[in-house]
Amino acid sequence: MRHSLSNYGGWLFDRLESGWESAAGRRRSAFFLVVFFVGSIILIEFNRQGWLPAATGELVPHNHLVAIEWAFTLLLILEVVGLTLALSKSITISVGKQLEILSLILLRNTFKEISHLEEPLLWQQVEPALLPMISSALGALVIFAVLGFYYRIRRSYYPGGDRIVDKTSFILAKKNLALLLLTGFVVIVFHDIGDYFLHGSPESIFEKFYTLLVFSDVLLVLLSLRYSRGYLVAFRNSGFAVVTVMLRLALISPPLIGALLGGGTALFALAIIYAYTVFSAWPAGEEQSRLSRP
Repeated sequence: MRHSLSNYGGWLFDRLESGWESAAGRRRSAFFLVVFFVGSIILIEFNRQGWLPAATGELVPHNHLVAIEWAFTLLLILEVVGLTLALSKSITISVGKQLEILSLILLRNTFKEISHLEEPLLWQQVEPALLPMISSALGALVIFAVLGFYYRIRRSYYPGGDRIVDKTSFILAKKNLALLLLTGFVVIVFHDIGDYFLHGSPESIFEKFYTLLVFSDVLLVLLSLRYSRGYLVAFRNSGFAVVTVMLRLALISPPLIGALLGGGTALFALAIIYAYTVFSAWPAGEEQSRLSRP
């Protein structure tokens, strides 16, 4: 019974992944983003003209720039779905996706700062928000640049380094974990949207998701020990779990500290994958002998 449920989860994951990552799936996502963005601008303009009911008008802002923040939020939600699906492929790919999402969150924060201002924009309003905007934009740029090196190193990754004994079972386990993570994210999204419309609570989707992701990564570290007890794999996976923790802290930090944390964490992830790629090329016996030297 347990194996049949696990296999069903793998089948369901494959169906979702094939539909999501297909060319048609990408076109649908892009079309939905465009319609949502244009619709948001029209909705805000209707509210500026006083054409919305009073109850609805209280929830819709008057600043057109908020539409950019909303569109980026939706883009991030779609990217998080891609992150959960990437969990089955490789831990290194999953971490790369986490960094990608943080860089997009930092870019969104730039628009978020300016969306709090009134139109037309005046320098007296913009000046206090300038440092947080620049910090977030530069932090996103640093992560983007580091990811270029991160993915380049990953492409040269030594395929025998993991020394996973039963890769098929490990991948199936990761697919089932990804489904649970995706289910948790969907619950978070709908709960957060409900809080916004019912109570006016600020959006905290990604902070909550990264908290869930921390537990997921730790579980993945423990799960990987069933298939490989090598020190290099254990350290790499544990180090990547630390990356998730630091990214979670970056999300709740002030803009300048968050940008520094994000960029520093990206460099930490780059150092992990570089060291792992170099050291995993050693033969299994030589690995232990070298690590045991004083």
